[in-house]
Amino acid sequence: MSITKSRASAAVLAAALSIGFASMASAADTIKVGILHSLSGTMAISETTLKDTMLMLIDEQNEKGGLLGKKLEPVVVDPASNWPLFAEKARELLAKDKVAAVFGCWTSVSRKSVLPVFEELNGLLFYPVQYEGEESSKNVFYTGAAPNQQAIPAVDYLMNDLGVERWVLAGTDYVYPRTTNKILEAYLKAKGVSDADIMLNYTPFGHSDWQSIVSDIKKFGSTGKKTAVVSTINGDANVPFYKELGNQGISSEDIPVVAFSVGEEELSGIDTGPLVGHLAAWNYFMSVDTPENEAFIDTWHDFIKDDKRVTNDPMEAHYIGFNLWVKAVEKAGSTDPDKVAEAIIGLETPNLTGGKAVMLKNHHITKPVLIGEIQDDGQFAVVWETEEEVPGDAWSDYLPGSKDIVADWTPPISCGNYNRVTKKCSGQNY
Repeated sequence: MSITKSRASAAVLAAALSIGFASMASAADTIKVGILHSLSGTMAISETTLKDTMLMLIDEQNEKGGLLGKKLEPVVVDPASNWPLFAEKARELLAKDKVAAVFGCWTSVSRKSVLPVFEELNGLLFYPVQYEGEESSKNVFYTGAAPNQQAIPAVDYLMNDLGVERWVLAGTDYVYPRTTNKILEAYLKAKGVSDADIMLNYTPFGHSDWQSIVSDIKKFGSTGKKTAVVSTINGDANVPFYKELGNQGISSEDIPVVAFSVGEEELSGIDTGPLVGHLAAWNYFMSVDTPENEAFIDTWHDFIKDDKRVTNDPMEAHYIGFNLWVKAVEKAGSTDPDKVAEAIIGLETPNLTGGKAVMLKNHHITKPVLIGEIQDDGQFAVVWETEEEVPGDAWSDYLPGSKDIVADWTPPISCGNYNRVTKKCSGQNY
């Protein structure tokens, strides 16, 4: 090889190495944050806005200077409402993209799908949606409601304030509705409700033919006893469900529905006529009048460039979870999962209803509980709320196998399912 060619080759190699090192340095100068939400499929109606929320929060943090002197870099994937694909995408985020934390999932079946991946690879998942409880993982922070922060208070409201005596527990056929209804059934029976006054119904994701089911609900509610539907129906199946209630002349005065998965986002863009007067139980509503909420809504509208876009409860949960994660990283001086998980316990951040969210030892947070009545503009009028924040309980007090179990991820217990009677952790530590 001639000297000229040798020098040229060396120059090319040096340039390539320079580019490679620059790329590595660039990667090292960012902290990657995973966003694991369905942007297609049956759950896209609920989850797409959560992706947008995370992009807004990351953008806002970068405007403040980033974190630990580095910019945050969002890594967005689409698990497409496909539960096994959630696990694949989670593994990709943790093993390939090396994200510092993941914010995502909606359904419990998606969370259950990714859980072994996060525990195997020691990643951190911030889960922003109400769920059935009966779980506490060292790798998951549950910023949505546990049953004692949504389902139980909703039933108490229906029973005590509306005089409901008969109960339709209607849900999508997967783990969250089935476990939540198992808890509610036990709770209702403890309150003296008979088997004959409880009707259970489950339908698949995306169910659209509600005529016979609504007819059965109408018949069940025609005995003279005040009847209500407690709905754990998820995703786009809610639209034809409420429409069929209207078609069969069932008003909120006849048989009120209290939903756990219908919020402002699900109501936007659809005819809310059949839904007016029905209820939802959440920990946040867009209509809440506080300075914190007003600022959040303004920031959201500025970011999304659309003043008609709504906010909702899981968005607030991501707001809370993200801010707690940022505080924990700053406290730990590191994005190392173990250091962050240790630092985050006991940290607090403002919620959007004027109170504060505290990360508890069981990886759940404190939350207010609100019951809202659907209005014709797609918003909710708050008709009931707790006087103070309720601590999330990972394990139900109403199930025989759970009432003696607590979760505590601090020494000396450091376990997600510690039995107070046997003084031992049972099975896996979640």
